[in-house]
Amino acid sequence: MKKMLTLSISPAPQSLHISTARHLPVLPFRNAPLPASTKLSTLAPSSAWISFNPLRFSIKDKDIKKKSRGSSAVCSAAPLSPRNLQWISAISSAILLFTKGTVIRKHFLVPLFAIQAPASIIAWMKGEYGLWAAFLALLVRLFFFIPGELELPFLALLLVIVAPYQVLNIRGTQQAAIIALVIAAYLAFQHFSGAGSLQKAFDQGSIIATIAVVCITVISGLLLV
Repeated sequence: MKKMLTLSISPAPQSLHISTARHLPVLPFRNAPLPASTKLSTLAPSSAWISFNPLRFSIKDKDIKKKSRGSSAVCSAAPLSPRNLQWISAISSAILLFTKGTVIRKHFLVPLFAIQAPASIIAWMKGEYGLWAAFLALLVRLFFFIPGELELPFLALLLVIVAPYQVLNIRGTQQAAIIALVIAAYLAFQHFSGAGSLQKAFDQGSIIATIAVVCITVISGLLLV
């Protein structure tokens, strides 16, 4: 069986094609048997094709660079995602519940927490563990005195548990963001007006409450946008 090697160069200056092909054997007559040395694999042509084009690889490299730039932009914007903002707002509300140095009405933090808390916290509260926590807290409340700072988290837990699904479905909408922004602005007005001046609001005794109030107000504005 003879083999032929064919070398062809395309008009492109940097493109090389090499192909090898085997001659097909001459088939015998219809009624004549095939020789024993003839294999069926030799009846199908076999070819090998090698192609190199540097222009194609350069275009792929540019596409990869563009995709990597887009992914880096997404990663840089990840800290400002709504989920992270909700966690910061929930932590700031919890700090305001237990911190001193502010004259705000802390009862307004309960609906604000219910509106801006992350979905995982709301699901935990309405689940079995939340029911057990509310049941044990209610038993303690019946027989012992609970200060106001500790009673507000219990009220927030009860509010989320007894809230119907039609009310909880408002979470994440523009109406809920407007309500949260109004509550946060009212709390900020109470805090800074009670402090007397902007400088006194950042004193050593009330700086933590001031930072928490600012975080809640700014995050409420970002969630509305």
